[in-house]
Parts: sequence; structure tokens; C-alpha cells
Amino acid sequence: MRKLFFKSFLLFFLSIQLTNAQKPQKPSSAEIYNEIQKLNFLGTVLYIAAHPDDENTHLISYMANNIHARTGYLSLTRGDGGQNLIGPQLRELLGVIRTQELLEARKIDNGEQFFSRANDFGYSKNPDETLQIWDKEKVLADLVWVIRKFQPDVIINRFDHRSPGTTHGHHTSSAMLSVEGFDLANNPAAFPEQLQLEKPWRPKRVFFNTNWWFYGSKEKFDSADKTNLMAIQTGSYYPTLGKSNQEIAALSRSSHKSQGFGSTGSRGESTEYLEYLKGEPLQNKTSIFEGIDTSWNRVKDGKPIGELINIIANQYDFKNPSASIPNLLKAYAMIQALDENHWKTVKSEEIKKIIADCSGLFLEAVSNTQEATPGSIVTLKLEAINRSPSDIQLISVTTLPEQKTTILNTPLKNNILQNTSVDLQLPQSINYTQPYWLKEKGTVGLYTVEDQKNIGIPDIIREVKVVFNVKINGVEIPFERTAVYKYNDNVKGEIYNFLDIVPEITTTIQDKVLLFPNTKPKYIGITLKSGKDAVKGTLKLDLPKEWIISPESIPFQLDKKGTEQTVYFEVTPPAQVGEVTAKSIAVIDGKPYDKEQIIINYDHITKQQVLKTSEVKCIRMDLKTNQERIAYIMGAGDEVPQSLSQMGYKVTIVKPEEITPEKLESFDVVMTGVRAYNTVKALANKQDILFDFVKSGKTMVVQYNTTGALVTPNIAPYPLKVSNDRVTEENAEVRFLKPNHPALNYPNTITQNDFKGWTQEQGLYYPKEFDKNFTPILSSNDKGESALNGALLIAPYGKGNYIYTGLSFFRELPEGVPGAYKLLSNLISTKPSVNIPNQKIKQ
Repeated sequence: MRKLFFKSFLLFFLSIQLTNAQKPQKPSSAEIYNEIQKLNFLGTVLYIAAHPDDENTHLISYMANNIHARTGYLSLTRGDGGQNLIGPQLRELLGVIRTQELLEARKIDNGEQFFSRANDFGYSKNPDETLQIWDKEKVLADLVWVIRKFQPDVIINRFDHRSPGTTHGHHTSSAMLSVEGFDLANNPAAFPEQLQLEKPWRPKRVFFNTNWWFYGSKEKFDSADKTNLMAIQTGSYYPTLGKSNQEIAALSRSSHKSQGFGSTGSRGESTEYLEYLKGEPLQNKTSIFEGIDTSWNRVKDGKPIGELINIIANQYDFKNPSASIPNLLKAYAMIQALDENHWKTVKSEEIKKIIADCSGLFLEAVSNTQEATPGSIVTLKLEAINRSPSDIQLISVTTLPEQKTTILNTPLKNNILQNTSVDLQLPQSINYTQPYWLKEKGTVGLYTVEDQKNIGIPDIIREVKVVFNVKINGVEIPFERTAVYKYNDNVKGEIYNFLDIVPEITTTIQDKVLLFPNTKPKYIGITLKSGKDAVKGTLKLDLPKEWIISPESIPFQLDKKGTEQTVYFEVTPPAQVGEVTAKSIAVIDGKPYDKEQIIINYDHITKQQVLKTSEVKCIRMDLKTNQERIAYIMGAGDEVPQSLSQMGYKVTIVKPEEITPEKLESFDVVMTGVRAYNTVKALANKQDILFDFVKSGKTMVVQYNTTGALVTPNIAPYPLKVSNDRVTEENAEVRFLKPNHPALNYPNTITQNDFKGWTQEQGLYYPKEFDKNFTPILSSNDKGESALNGALLIAPYGKGNYIYTGLSFFRELPEGVPGAYKLLSNLISTKPSVNIPNQKIKQ
């Protein structure tokens, strides 16, 4: 998307402040004082790592709140390849969640957030693979771009660039790119196309943020030679905030809820270690900013500004912040008189916020609707109030993107609320609200972002804004606010969302994968949702001609905005086996609409709208099942139950607390969701019941768990220990250790071809140690590594079978991988009674 009418520099750095808050920030007097202190520090730190949860919040909080440096975190990816502990969203939708979690974290620790275009494609064992899939040059260009824009004096890497193969390939790659980008950012020959917008920049030095983990143990680290390390005491206590640095860091870290990284704050001494890597060496190791002028003296004609801000800080009245306004206005005018430069832009925005905070100036633009379509008119209720004795006037407001100015000249007297309304005409060309990095189709390793100015921006780019032009003691200052929508919830109270621009019509296909085991027709349900009143048109389903669709089209008419209607097409597949993608297309006045609206709404992050092509994968395959009844115990969240239903099984979600022998009696199979034994505490007391279920002649299928804390060590009826082993190459050769086993033969014959087309990885957290009662069925490995035999383990127990698998069914089934469906059907049907070790089972 293109941000209209504003300098790219402001867009890049202010997007967090302007678009990331669910509710407007209302800082306390102590927090305002910290803002003033930061106003007088002109130094910048950029922390670099690979994923949203890689950042060291202790160090980021310390730099931002103790040193008062501008502190940024560049996460090369948005965490798309991780797992989700709070819901079913995976891949790019999980990346949207983790993006918002990082933005929430930065609001707590006062850092700023940036990303590259790199896609987290899943676990990688070495940086060579990572950099090839990412497209090294493009991700390196993004890193250089962020350095040139953010202009850090110091760079700190989370990981060691010299240790490939010892950690996630993304981790090492982030450090390798950082070290290389450190030199390239100041080289005009490097990525010269960027120099049309930014100048080269040379950071002073780069560090590696080491700790005991990189030494193997705390004991080894304690005994290691730390001569070359710089120690930073980060256990600060902030009396005005009433929190320790570690407590702030823990609150920030706990924002990563989808990854289960809730953290408990601590108090007392704490030390971080930095190893100097490149740049100007340190002489005394007392400050990472050694040799860098972090005062206003680094700016031409800036010395008087620094002196005035010192006076403001020294005379600050915690009981009356508004007493600082006259001098703050003088400082603001002095900053505006500076020659155009990086710090003028940065400090102008900082001091504007401080002036508003000191005066209790509250400005807000509230839409009368949460969703609007291009070309429509939105009414904005404008609220303005001054809660100080300062002479303040609301001169005018300018609505964006239409750039319409309304003259008001309204006095804002102390604590007298002023409300007014303006109508905003949305242009037909306005972009739909969605993560800009998902607008165009990307590759496995890289998102597509065409506009150079947008690269690095962390959040959705929102175009509907209001600029309040305010005169304070005779000084006119513009304050920009993003249009919001708010309402009152009877339980949660005031709820804030942003105004979203939506299509006139969106369509959602109920199933994302549709299996056709024979030539019998199936119905595809499609739900239409109107984005405005009086929507009328026809709906079509786009499929190859050999697939028969009835009817050819369906007319629709939705009278009210937000109305939904579900219609059905009968689809008959061809005789030949194959896969196709069906796309839903609604046509209104000759214009096609093919987007599905996906809403991601969790309490801890800002509500998100994602627009994706509305489509379903139709698979004509010969899939045999025995129609077992399945009890599914959800774990960290996945879509496997929906896939099982597509296969024709009757699936019941069973709550762990409700597990009893009587409850399970009517089922043939119990299946646990991903990471169930990491996340579902109630399972600890249900194992005897589940094992008795197996002993009675039933089947239990346990999907992968991590090496983290388990709710019980006895996740299987025999000893089994989960390891970190995994096969990350999804197309790695799979060898059949027991080719005659029913799991590979009944009711479907499994061949090597059934492991082709898997996505992201074959499997993860394979058991390395397991009892002799387990039979390993498959063997596979990444290139250059030893064979791993723990992907699929089956053990008879009593009259039934216990099955443990680390295969990534939770990824493959929603992606419509035929072989995954066939293999899972076999596991569900596996019984000891049909296990004939030395005889090939005939179909």
C-alpha cells in the first residue's frame, strides 16, 4: 500500500505510535518526566535478531528507560513458522498475531519495532539453507535500509555470527547479515536505489549480546574469561515508575502469548554481557556510546536546545506538568528552526507528544462505523479537551486522505469538552485495510513489498486520519490521530478498534480443503458478507471445466451492511485423481470481488483484518477409511479435527476434565492435539483412563509434544523421551522400516509418493529414546545428518495400539496434502489383530 501525503520518514518511525494502540495512551506525571529525559538524549541502539520472541527485553528496556536511548528491535521475520498456543492460526495469520504481540511488547518497554520482508518458513538447521530460501541479498538490503533509516549509533546482535549449526539457521543468519550490513550501510555502492530516499549511515560499533546459553551451561559461563566482554548492570529500579527494569522486561516478554512466554518479573542485580565485534573499539568499557556525542551538541545549533531541556527537566513539577509548557513551546520552536536532519524529525514528534501530555490535551477522531467501503462517507466525531490553564485553540482539522480542512477556531478552555463532527468522503482508490506485506503473493522465504518506503514498517498502514491544528500560547502545532471506532462492552468496558476499509462484498468458503474419495458430488458452502447497504450481484465458483458445478451461478441480494447469507454449490469431481483450487467470485455491476475477510481478535492485541483470496483446495483422491468414531483432545490449537471431519470421520471434541471410562466407551480412537501434554494440565490425571482405553482394544494417537515441561512424564504406557530431533526438509527421502506394517498398508497403500508435496517440514520433536515395545515405522533425515527413526512409533498395549507421531499432520492436513490424509487414515485404523510382520497385506 502507499501512504499518501506524508513524508516516508515520518511514516516509518511513527507508525507504532499512530496505529498500534488499542486505547489512547494517557501517561502519568512520572512517565511524562521520563519522556522529557529522553528528549535530551540523542543516541540510538538497534537490536537485531530473527524472530518476534528472540529479543532481550531486559536490554531493550534498560536502553530505553535507563539510558533513554532510542531503542529499536529489528526482527527479520514475523514469526510465521512457529506454533500457536492460543488458537488455530498458522503461517501468515500467526505472523499477524506475533507482529501485534511485538508491538504490544514495545509499548511496555518503550522500544520501537521493525521487520524485514523475510518469511519465517520454519526451523532451519543452518544459515546456508536459510539465506538461500530467504534470498539473502533482498533481506540484507532490508537490513541496510533499516540501518539507514533508523541511523543507530550502536548495533547489538542477539546471536553469534561465528557459530553456524549450533542454533536455528535463522538465528545465525540474522547475526551474519547484521555484521555484513554494518559495513554496507555506509557504502554508496551498496543498494544504491535506496539512496534516492536515504543517505548512507555508519554505526559506531556492533556487539554480540552473549550469555551462558552460548557457553553450554551457567557453570561454564561463570568460569569463562570475560576480558573481552562488557558488563552492563541492568537491574535498575525506577522509583518514579515503581518497577524494576526486570519487571518491565517481564511484562514486555509476557506479550508473546501465542508462544507461551509469560514471564515473572524479578528484582535486584542483573548483568548483561556484550562482546565487541566491529567498528570503533571501546577504551574503558563503561558505555556502549563511548566516543559518541549523545547530547544536543551533535546537531548544528542544538546546544541551546539541550540547555533549555535541562532547565525543563530540573524545574519539572510532578504535581503540575503544565508549568513546563512555556519552555517546552520555546524548545519546540527552536527545533523547528533547525536545518532539516534526522534528529529534527525525531525530536519534533517527541516534544509534540510531551506538550500534549503536559497540557492534558486529549484529541480523538471516532468513526460512526467500524467498517466502511471505498467511496463511502464516514462521519467522524471529534473530541478535543484541554486540561491545563494554557491558552489553547483548535484552529482547524484536516481529514486524510481527502485533505479537506475545516476551520473551527474553537477555544479549548480548561477542562471544557469540545465535540464536533465532520463527514469524510473516502476516495474510491483508498486501499483495503490489511497487512501490507500480505497484499501481494510472496515466495516461501520472502514477502512481496513493492514500495521501498514501506519496507520495515511494522504495522498495518492506515490512511484515514485527522490532523488537529492546535495553537498553544500562540504556537501552532499539528497533532495527527488515526480514526478509531469504539464502543462499550458490558463486561470489558470501553473497547477500541480502528476503522477498517473493506470490500463491498466478501465471501468465505466454509471448508478450505474438500476431499472427494470417489465421483459422488459434494456441496460447497459459501458465506457472503456485505460491506455496505444494498449489495446485489451474482456468485460464481471458478473451477476447471472437467469439474461439474451446479448451479453455474447464484444471485444474491443483501440489504443491510454486515448481513450474511450462505449459499451452496453442488460440485461433481472427474474420475481421474488430481487437485484443483476453486475460487469464489462475487460480481457486482460487472466488478469481481474474490476476497475472504478473516478477523483476528484476541484481547491482548489490536483487532486485525486480513483479506485473502477466497478459495478451497478440491482433492480428488482414492482415500479409504473405516469410519471410526474419534474423540479429539485439543492441545495448543490446530485444525486437525476439521480435517478429520472432511475425511468422513465423526469427531467429538472432548474436554480433558470430562474424560471418564464411560465418556470414552463409545469411541474407537482417542487423538490428542499438538503439544497437548505441554499445555493441558488436566491430562496429568487422566492417563490411566486413556491407557485402559487402549488396553481394551482401542487406538490412541498422540501428536507431537515439545521438550519443554510436560504435565506428566508418563505420556505413553511405555518409556518414551521426546527430543529436539526433527526433519526440516519437507521433501527429504522417507524410508520404510517396516514395509509390511498395517500403518503403511491398510486401508490405504502408502508409497514414497505420499511424502511428496509436504509443507514447511516433515516433522518435529521426534523421540530419540523409546521402549523396545515401540516399533519405528519410518526413517528420514536432513541432508548430511544421521537417520532419525522416531517420526512414527507404534506399540501394542493390551488389545489396542498406542501411536506417537512427530509428523507435522497439523500443517499438512490444512494444506490438503493427500499423503498425509492417507497415512493418518491408516493410523486411525491400525489394530494389533491385523499386524502381520512377515506378510505383505493385500488390498
